[in-house]
Amino acid sequence: MEPIVIRGRGALGGVAEGPALISRRTITGWGGVDVHTGKVKEPGHPLEGMSLKGGILIMEGSRGSNGWSIFFHAAQVSGFGPAALVFPHLDSRTAVAAAVLNIPTVTDLESDPFGVINVGDRVRVDGDQGLITVIRVLRISEIGEGEDCV
Repeated sequence: MEPIVIRGRGALGGVAEGPALISRRTITGWGGVDVHTGKVKEPGHPLEGMSLKGGILIMEGSRGSNGWSIFFHAAQVSGFGPAALVFPHLDSRTAVAAAVLNIPTVTDLESDPFGVINVGDRVRVDGDQGLITVIRVLRISEIGEGEDCV
């Protein structure tokens, strides 16, 4: 399968690659992340139980105050932070999180990432060029007879 490229604006430079942690629903900053394990602990969140470590965090936006970024930073200091951030649009809280984490960040996307990226897809974020490259992971339902799982 050909990689999918989504264009946007690089908000913070650098390049990172990892599994997609994608949800339209933002993670609550205050108490939504276990800062000692990097796992999402917000009850009922689509990413509940998943670790941020090395992932590409793709969310619609943020909730609450600018203190939202503190928990993501604390997880990063503990060695469990995300590798990159993707936000369709920056708001004051997501911009602060990007600045505090100082990891590749892409925003102002030309197309909707939620329609083409799934949790676990391999994603490369290029904050210098403002590009997101999605390399779709084969799903078991997509594997034909005799093919191996990726």
